[in-house]
Amino acid sequence: MAGDPGGGGRRERGMTFAHGLVVGKFYPPHAGHHHLIDTAAAACARLTVVVAASTVESIPLALRVAWLREAHPQPHVEVVPVVDDVEIDYGSDEIWRRHVEAFRSGLAMHPDAPPVDAVFSSEAYGDELARRFGAVHVPVDPARERFPVSGTAVRADPVAAWPWLAPPVRAYLARRVAVVGAESSGTTTLARALAAHYAGRGGVWAATRWVPEYGRTYCEEKLAAARRATGDPELWLGDLTWESAEFTEIAERHLALEDAAARAGSPLLVCDTDAFATVLWHERYLGSPAPDVERLHERPPRHHLWILTDTAGVPFEQDGWRDGERIREWMAGRFRDELKRRGLPHVVVTGTPEERLAAAVEAVDGLLAAGWSFAPPLTA
Repeated sequence: MAGDPGGGGRRERGMTFAHGLVVGKFYPPHAGHHHLIDTAAAACARLTVVVAASTVESIPLALRVAWLREAHPQPHVEVVPVVDDVEIDYGSDEIWRRHVEAFRSGLAMHPDAPPVDAVFSSEAYGDELARRFGAVHVPVDPARERFPVSGTAVRADPVAAWPWLAPPVRAYLARRVAVVGAESSGTTTLARALAAHYAGRGGVWAATRWVPEYGRTYCEEKLAAARRATGDPELWLGDLTWESAEFTEIAERHLALEDAAARAGSPLLVCDTDAFATVLWHERYLGSPAPDVERLHERPPRHHLWILTDTAGVPFEQDGWRDGERIREWMAGRFRDELKRRGLPHVVVTGTPEERLAAAVEAVDGLLAAGWSFAPPLTA
């Protein structure tokens, strides 16, 4: 353990501190950060984690706080947000003073806490930060031997850092690809094949998932319930009445399935339909816009690529659940028109199943090659 730069009394390893402090950007949080916080939490009766974010950074402060609170639910750990737009200059006493002032504003959210008597960090500035709080500095894996990762490394290459990221961060960073199209145009076949293709690459990609269309499940359940209620086993989809709120529920539940899959998956998530498609089905059945579903379509994290399955060359198959071939062609036109009108990044795939998969893989590879974009943080 480090010495006592603040003169606050030396503590031996294994003893409990009254109030520990961890400060970081967590841009984004990774396994090294979690190890730091867990180590501090084990050594302190109370721990405050200050998430100090700059307004120039592109991951919202509220998200980072939520991620850390999820990962560290210990009752004696407090995660507090702080906006810190002060420049970085470790040689300036005035700059240090302003940073510490920002950190203390986070501590002030819990005025009942005792004074900080230990600062935990993996950074070279830890000694000075502890001194300014009159506390002991406890370095934790400064060489990053246990978890060879950093926020800079994650931002530079999220795929390489994927094993070090917690589920909510994965869900935020995963590239989401929606396969959409009219009925009986091969969307489910392509979504399955696309996910299997990337899972077959192994490594971090082995966990690539696909999310089935929840709307189909909802329709099956709605029809079964209507048959039970009426006692009519011959009742069919065309006999059912639809309400706008049902489409909102379908979109919400589908997004929940997406988020769950993204948390446990690879840097790519394949989705069989999405909220954008649900907007168009709302139009088809109710003849009106769907503002509530539109808001779900716009909510972050948004999808990054849409793959539209062409109806050409795909025989229409009536499985008992579908409108009919005439409606299929009308819906296909609506998907094309709306993807173009909204300026959504998309590709139309046609031809044999093999040709469709090849075109989809080419488009997804292009998306992944473009990488991730993070606004640079303030640096020294």
